[in-house]
Amino acid sequence: MTDEVMNWIHENHPELDELYHQIYSKKSREYWSELDIKLRKYAEKNHMPYVRDDDSKMSDFGEPPIMANYFYHEEVKKSAKKK
Repeated sequence: MTDEVMNWIHENHPELDELYHQIYSKKSREYWSELDIKLRKYAEKNHMPYVRDDDSKMSDFGEPPIMANYFYHEEVKKSAKKK
């Protein structure tokens, strides 16, 4: 993450400084893991299929939508590479 972005976050949302430091400087995946758990629980509670970093599945008409989690940064980058 560039210094410009980190400075913007600090100036506009200083409450997020530590979170962004953990994610981008220390490469901690804790935030993403916790978010994954919350999204899985939400999908289960609402009877929605849940996938992570996968856009190959589609719901049939009238079925609940598939909830796709693309918040895992490293995985999103890998999936964006052209094969």
